[in-house]
Amino acid sequence: MIKLTVNQARDFVLRRQILDGRRDGGEAGALRAIRRLGYLQIDSINVVERAHHHALWSRVPDYRPGMLERLQRRRKVFEYWAHAMCYLPMEDYRYYRRHMEGFPEKSKWYRGYYRKYGRLAEEVLARVRAEGPLSTADFGGPIKIKGRGWWDWKPAKTALEMLFYRGDLMVAERRQFRRVYDLAERVLPEGLDTSVPSEEDNRSFIVRRALGAMGLATEADIDKYITIGGKLGGKLREMVESGEVTEIAVQGLAKPYFMLGDLAKELMAKEGKDDKARLLSPFDNAVILRQRARELFGMDFAMECYLPQAKRKYGYFSLPILWRSRLVGRLDPKADRE
Repeated sequence: MIKLTVNQARDFVLRRQILDGRRDGGEAGALRAIRRLGYLQIDSINVVERAHHHALWSRVPDYRPGMLERLQRRRKVFEYWAHAMCYLPMEDYRYYRRHMEGFPEKSKWYRGYYRKYGRLAEEVLARVRAEGPLSTADFGGPIKIKGRGWWDWKPAKTALEMLFYRGDLMVAERRQFRRVYDLAERVLPEGLDTSVPSEEDNRSFIVRRALGAMGLATEADIDKYITIGGKLGGKLREMVESGEVTEIAVQGLAKPYFMLGDLAKELMAKEGKDDKARLLSPFDNAVILRQRARELFGMDFAMECYLPQAKRKYGYFSLPILWRSRLVGRLDPKADRE
């Protein structure tokens, strides 16, 4: 068993997360970052910048939002559910097909709405097939229910979501953050492998994806990084026994950590630390798993935007401050958009 200090573990984790100063620029650099991370979480909160753009800005020196938009239009990334709604590398599409195909049977949400809107969903699908890419704006406006704090989904929006989750529709692009849907076969690039892997292959993929991105992770971290595979402990143990995954002990931490065996050489790489401080998004891949951030970096971080103002300690949308290999503080920003 390999033994590491907490500082060694942090350095390796940040290297795998592309937060160590070694960054590639441009659209190609943004795509490489997405492929390394496995996903970019999409979020609509826009205090400074939306989470998916912020995460790339932290890793790609000349990043601009148009880069991600072009990657989507070029069919290099697609949108689907990983642990939340995310941008994903297009080459990973086949590993999400099992979830898509099983969604109608496994989702209580889908079954409930299908009873109500099943016929409408087929009509919406026929309209997209005939007319080409459509958004919710093509089906009329939203409805506000009196006394409710959120917009209720109108039936056509719900139908589009149903068709999206089961894989009939994909997001072709976004216009002013609004999804534009088209038939999956018109979005998927020609020549892409879309075969459905076995359940065993799917689980192996998720373990590899999670460990490739996180560097070191506990079993719970792996389960939570991409959640479409269920509990992965059995597959993880198989991969440890085969030598593909190595168990790691981190000094002062009780739980065992794991890493991909072929990353062992990278583990002890001697490289200079990056002296630039970074403001991370609260949804950044490096801190999104709160218990992991607490155990590895010593920061007890919570999303206070979901709390009443009187209960907030650090502010509506505080950003963790990363310096070298430590989370050294947090900042509650206000954007001057003038």
